[in-house]
Amino acid sequence: METTELLKKVRKIEIRTKGLVNQIFSGEYHSVFKGKGMAFSEVREYQFGDDIRLIDWNVSARFNHPFIKVFEEERELTVMLLVDVSGSGEFGTVHQLKKDVAAELCAVLAFSALQNNDKVGVIFFSDIVEKFIPPKKGRTHVLRIVRELLDFQPLHRKTNLVEGLRYLTSAIKKRSIAFVISDFLGDGYEDALKIAARKHDLIGVHMYDPREETIPRSGLMRVLDAETGETAWVDTNDRSVRDGYSLWWKQQEETRRKLFRRNGVDTIDIRIDQSYIQPMMSFFRAREKRW
Repeated sequence: METTELLKKVRKIEIRTKGLVNQIFSGEYHSVFKGKGMAFSEVREYQFGDDIRLIDWNVSARFNHPFIKVFEEERELTVMLLVDVSGSGEFGTVHQLKKDVAAELCAVLAFSALQNNDKVGVIFFSDIVEKFIPPKKGRTHVLRIVRELLDFQPLHRKTNLVEGLRYLTSAIKKRSIAFVISDFLGDGYEDALKIAARKHDLIGVHMYDPREETIPRSGLMRVLDAETGETAWVDTNDRSVRDGYSLWWKQQEETRRKLFRRNGVDTIDIRIDQSYIQPMMSFFRAREKRW
């Protein structure tokens, strides 16, 4: 992508996503993702109704008047975005590709972290870890992340969720809030998910297109596997083919949901032909009720 075009896209997505953060997500994000605890801020004179357990007896004795300790929330959170950049992200049959929706959603999360003075970092993965941006604070850092999200070109096209999850576990030493943004079209990652979920607050953001749920009846169709490059002819008029595919999809979804529930991993399902605002808000509200 040309530099001028990229900068325009970055600016456009910054304006749009910051608007969403300011109007919708900021309060929800702050209330759900709380800091490590309470940190001492200052002392002030005791006022009627203050908790007497907060009295600072040393300062009170020095000034011969009661003073209390004031605490504030110690945020200092780290948000990690694990972004699947494999070939299947280039699929989309309605308005946008999966990778485009994923980029905008990541920008929303990054600007939410920025507004709450949290660190944010990114792991781009395919069947290898393609790029790691260490977590930092600040607008310049977030804009760098947005540029990478919009313009990143992976070396590999296949998916291996194990690589991204293992890298998260080894590279990020302190507990973080980790969003895994993927279509999860893979298997064999249960052990890596289990280990990562013990160390981090893991959230799976499942991106999918409506055409991935069912095969339309449209005659003989040539299909391409975006990750392997293999092609095949499929007779979509054959009902057993359509029913077999739909059954496979439902089984895949049920297996993934059970795996996530078993390991305490929250899930947000994002259908890319629809707005992601409602699924995100539902996630925030459901999670807030649990706290």
